[in-house]
Amino acid sequence: MPVVCVLVPSYKVESARLAQPTLRDRALLVVDRLERGHVVDLDARARALGARVGMTLLQAGSCAQEALAVFDEPVRNRALWERTLDALDAASPLVEDAREGVAYLEMRGIEGTPARWIATVRDALATTTQEAGASLPFALGLAKNRFVASAAARFAARTGKPRIVRRGEERTFLAPFALDALGIDERIIERLHLLGVRTLGELAALPHGPFVRRFGAEAAHWHVHARGIDETPLVPRPRMLRIDRSLFGEGTAEREDQLLFALRALVARVAGDVALVGKRCGFLRFTLECEDGETRELATLLAQPTSQPGTMFDLLRARLEGVTLQSPVVGLRLGAERFEEGGAELSLFAGDDPDPEIVGIALARLEAALGAGSTLRARIVDGNRHETRFCYEPFAASDLALPRSGPREAAVLPELGTLTLRLVEPCAIDVTTRESFPSLVGTPSRAVVDVAGPWRVDEAWWDDALGTPTSHAVQRDEFDVLLDDGALWRIARDGTRWTLRGTYD
Repeated sequence: MPVVCVLVPSYKVESARLAQPTLRDRALLVVDRLERGHVVDLDARARALGARVGMTLLQAGSCAQEALAVFDEPVRNRALWERTLDALDAASPLVEDAREGVAYLEMRGIEGTPARWIATVRDALATTTQEAGASLPFALGLAKNRFVASAAARFAARTGKPRIVRRGEERTFLAPFALDALGIDERIIERLHLLGVRTLGELAALPHGPFVRRFGAEAAHWHVHARGIDETPLVPRPRMLRIDRSLFGEGTAEREDQLLFALRALVARVAGDVALVGKRCGFLRFTLECEDGETRELATLLAQPTSQPGTMFDLLRARLEGVTLQSPVVGLRLGAERFEEGGAELSLFAGDDPDPEIVGIALARLEAALGAGSTLRARIVDGNRHETRFCYEPFAASDLALPRSGPREAAVLPELGTLTLRLVEPCAIDVTTRESFPSLVGTPSRAVVDVAGPWRVDEAWWDDALGTPTSHAVQRDEFDVLLDDGALWRIARDGTRWTLRGTYD
């Protein structure tokens, strides 16, 4: 499977230089915002001065005083990279978008030699040249798999010439590369350095089994990659449509009514664009930019894809209810994603179905008041104890069952009622026993009319049998007790301590 890797080192830096050619001869830092910002990309000169990605602007500026800081432009960067990917479609039908600045092309089935494949990719990239004659500094590497191709592209970035790694030469080519080519944590690299392993060749020479046993299952991938083996298939990039609208330079919004007025106008524009292409969007990405440099992004999943501006506006307004900003809003950006074909499936008998849009707005208001991820639902899972037989997972209105067509069947009620155990947070209670069975429970004490149990819960016996006892294993006896006031409780004894575990409804 011949693969060509297209690499743009320090992509965000090169994108900024392409937009402003005067930055070409300066050491450059790209920050997410100028006030209290962090470095998101930098060039080799700024790195040589001591700056690193993730530093605050103050930290990077103190060690790289000669470097110039520029503001990151995600929209411009993405648009430029999308044009690059579109150009690469002319070279191969299978293009993987690994990330901005890195793409892989599969050349299997395309006639020609490796040199011809490289020439085809270069010709395709030539169409991205700007009006001033400048383009991104692309580095090209070709090999039989993606890992070796990416290493060849990094080698080409240093030499300025495309690098072709012939079949059978992979291990020899990779041998002198440093360990950071594997993308592993710096602490792991330091441990390997202590063992005298500093290059991929030295890593590949280690015995596979002992190395994996010492560094974990993930080390198996490092070892095979160091030997030039990578069986990961390429994933074709999806053809994603995105609609963006923004409001900037039209004053500031200091009050809620001003912000909602601007939002309604922005939503109307986006909804009109969505309807114009005959689609319905299922995801909204709303960004507010404030006068003090703060940026707040609200990602909103729609219960049902729609192109109705009223539904979009109500949902975004609900999300804004819990947002507090420290300064006036100077700009708004709204993006629509996850499109589906126009038209919505309707049910013939949907009178009793919950409206996903209404549920979605209610969930958005709950998350605005209680925080993101606060709407959960319980799911039954396997477990050997009552309290471990369920878990909580995020809930969205899109998870609602689709409307059923056709008449509904009448619910069948059981002839006899059943009791449901409702688990509660364990709390200590007073229990008086008689012949090891509960006789009085609670404060004030209530007499026990009937008792069932005990049921032994023991999770420590296998640890003792294996000789590896643990302190967190559960050992207790559980009882169901019927009290004189009609209450039915589940209580448990752990040594000399009694706790209430649940009640029956």
